Amino acid sequence: MTPTDSPPPVPTPTTVVGARAETSTDAQTPAPTEALVGARPETPTGTPTSTGTPAGARVGASTGTPASTGTPAGARVGASTGTPTEPATGGGTEDHRAEASKHAPATTATGAVPAGPAPAATGPAPAAGYLDVFRVREFRWVFGAHLLSLLGLVVSEIALTVLVYDLTRSPLLSSLTFALGFLPYLLGGTLLAGLADRHPPRRVLVVCDLVCAGAVALMVVPATPVAGLLVLRCAVAAVAPVFQGTRMATLADILGDGDLFVLGRSLLRIVSQSALLAGFGIGGVLLTVVPARGAIALTAATFLLSALLLRLGTARRPARAAEGREGPGATWSLLRDRRIRRLMLLFWLPPFFVVVPEALAAPYADGLGVSTAALGLLMCALPVGTIAGELLAGALLSPATRVRLVAPLLLAGFLPFLLYALRPGTALAALALVAAGAAGAYTLGLDARFVAAVPEERRGRAMTLMTAGMMTVQGVGMAGAGLVAEFVPVHLVVAGAGLLALLTLGVLLATEGRDGADRHVTNR
Repeated sequence: MTPTDSPPPVPTPTTVVGARAETSTDAQTPAPTEALVGARPETPTGTPTSTGTPAGARVGASTGTPASTGTPAGARVGASTGTPTEPATGGGTEDHRAEASKHAPATTATGAVPAGPAPAATGPAPAAGYLDVFRVREFRWVFGAHLLSLLGLVVSEIALTVLVYDLTRSPLLSSLTFALGFLPYLLGGTLLAGLADRHPPRRVLVVCDLVCAGAVALMVVPATPVAGLLVLRCAVAAVAPVFQGTRMATLADILGDGDLFVLGRSLLRIVSQSALLAGFGIGGVLLTVVPARGAIALTAATFLLSALLLRLGTARRPARAAEGREGPGATWSLLRDRRIRRLMLLFWLPPFFVVVPEALAAPYADGLGVSTAALGLLMCALPVGTIAGELLAGALLSPATRVRLVAPLLLAGFLPFLLYALRPGTALAALALVAAGAAGAYTLGLDARFVAAVPEERRGRAMTLMTAGMMTVQGVGMAGAGLVAEFVPVHLVVAGAGLLALLTLGVLLATEGRDGADRHVTNR
């Protein structure tokens, strides 16, 4: 599966790897003159540094006087007056920060920060791109671990399904093996969510990978009965939401809770969608070369490699919450927060409906009388659209624009489903699914809102719960679509799912709009 002794570097032009200096908002005493090599000076809004010049401010060219102590970070100072004239629209450009660094002396740390991202700037964050995310060394290790564990998970699912069928010749048990990848998410995501915050994140990530490696290794043992294989499959699925939620929260520590975090999350989702396209093909080819147990053994090695990458490549950070301070009831307390609950629903409801055309692709293709190649086209269309939409939104849209487009994209993504009411052919249906997948770019803006809404000490728990809910509703959505298709034509089931999604999400978004939640995020 997928995740440190000093905090990781944050990729800003004025940042140097090392401890992070902070000036207390209560203290007004100047910082010592001796500079700490590698420290990053940070000053909350309205707190003067040793010279009174906030980080990122431009000093008047003609007067050389620093800005007033109340000047927020990123403000531009007038050349003749020394007063702020306009805020920096992007959090300060490269030349702004370079010029500010010439005038502001280095500051020592009054207290080292062992973990966590830099405090959010008062102005909009600088525009970031996918390449900026890869410039963060620690993220590259997390990305590599995610790729390894994800491929291992996909291949193990295929190999285990084949193994169970070879042992039992039962289609029911074979399909049950695959379905068990969804069901334990709810149990693990609710009962084990607190682990993500009560223990150091790197330890949680490494232990989860080792649990998966051990469970998969036991599957290889010839003496393991079929019932044991299913139990081990449940164990892997139960720790998955804890792992994924902890990794998501750790990304906020590595990349900060701004646009780099959003793009980092987007990259991991793109890899996940790509694994759906490539993983099953790799697994199928692998099973033609080695037996099912041999393929499972190889996936155990990918989990071990992932654990090694996370252990060596990520920093050790303390637990976000005090040990044993919160029990399972804290998971439900998150849902009692109206703002967080609505954001959770915006994450959970779309996947419930999105899986319908994929779940019914085989019977729909059969009804059209097309080949298995056409079926493959229908199965690939939605992931391809999702990858394209995320890449375009991440590369071309500003953070504020992505947040504003959450509601329009959420609704637009289900309009192509209505085309199924006309029972379109393979090509037209595939185009509709690509368009629906591209609208999945709403997740970039939703990620920004979610990480801003959840308190840092509960971030791991909240992201674990969100992940568990998404996977659970996908399983329920697949099962529900198949059940309804027993009585209603397949094309009408897909169209009906699109209509129901539009109505449900429309009501939820209208309610949220009246409440005015998260409006401040669009000002970033």
